[in-house]
Amino acid sequence: MSNIVIIGGGIVGLSSAYFLQKEGHDVTVIDKSDITSGASFVNAGYITPSHIIPLASPGMIATGIKMMFNSASPFYMKPRWDTGFFKWSWYFHKSSTKAKVEKAIPVIKEINILSRELFEAIKASGDLGDFQLERKGLLMLYKTDASYEHEMEVARKAKFLGLEVSELDRSALTKIEPNIQIDAKGAIHYECDGHTTPTEVMPKLLQHLKRVGVKIRTNEEVLDISFNHQRIDRVQTSKEAYEPDEVVLAAGSWSGVLAKKMNLKLPLQAGKGYRINVERPTGIGMPAILMEAKMAVTPMQGFTRFAGTMEFSGINDIIRKERVLAIAKGAKTFYPELEITQNEIAAAQTGMRPVSPDGLPYIGRAKKYKNLTLATGHAMMGWSLGPATGKLVSELIGGQKTSMDVRPFTPHRSF
Repeated sequence: MSNIVIIGGGIVGLSSAYFLQKEGHDVTVIDKSDITSGASFVNAGYITPSHIIPLASPGMIATGIKMMFNSASPFYMKPRWDTGFFKWSWYFHKSSTKAKVEKAIPVIKEINILSRELFEAIKASGDLGDFQLERKGLLMLYKTDASYEHEMEVARKAKFLGLEVSELDRSALTKIEPNIQIDAKGAIHYECDGHTTPTEVMPKLLQHLKRVGVKIRTNEEVLDISFNHQRIDRVQTSKEAYEPDEVVLAAGSWSGVLAKKMNLKLPLQAGKGYRINVERPTGIGMPAILMEAKMAVTPMQGFTRFAGTMEFSGINDIIRKERVLAIAKGAKTFYPELEITQNEIAAAQTGMRPVSPDGLPYIGRAKKYKNLTLATGHAMMGWSLGPATGKLVSELIGGQKTSMDVRPFTPHRSF
């Protein structure tokens, strides 16, 4: 049994704690927040085997440059002088090739399927009690032929990989969503996908971990990490000093800052997302991506969530009102009967997602330190990949055969 410190209490950190505790380890989770907000709480709650195309894909840099001076755009890169961001952008550009995307597709599909199975196993175990875990699939709603053709390319790849996909015309769309008017030509239905309510799952996961003896240290910031003979021997926080046998770095967008303290090269940028919750009946019963609006809609427990945008503006908690308004406007264009109120807009929240340059997470042992495992960089798939990452982390630390090949996720890959 090892004494393990996990830095980060988001879905990846808590999932790692979940599986490591099951293997008999003594686990402590440290987080600088109170673990009630951030990306693990404001995401769309999707479990998405269908999201097989990484963010770093052909044309994305050009899109980002076009949208750079429009702070309301779905993909926004704030102009700023930041050498780390310049390097990351260059790596992103180098990763955005057709060949690299094709290589990443089956890997992304495999880890998503693994995670979907683990979500189902966690629910079946009863460890968290009951929680929303539905398999209605995901609708890719489109208004234009161009969007349809674009998504059909993805759908054909998904079908080839064995994922369940179907097409819905207007009539079929009305049958599957009878309680709200939808202004769309049709939809691609990824029946393979599922969804949850993050604000329900996270507290239940925390409660379970505390119940089984995992120590949760909140409002505690890691200030320094010291090492000796290629091993981390001390983690100093704002409250205490720890001397762990193993360390897991799962600090989301802050992982890059902590990696610098350890002299590790870990290209990572914070990608900010926003969400609006509508806590009243909307008639929306199906999770959907509104393609032209580039945003997500999820019917959760007690509310409907509208989420989206990718904003690269550094690590900050600034809420840009124009971006929130763009989400509300986008929802209205697809659901013309829906009125999102000013109070709902004012209550919008944001979260920082850790984005690697090639769209694949970093999951693996560090070469520089024999007792460090990295688990970060999941971009928009952090929620979907949380359990799979936690399982892989526990297998790596335990010296077991991993549930899938982790070489594509190595933190030491070149860009």
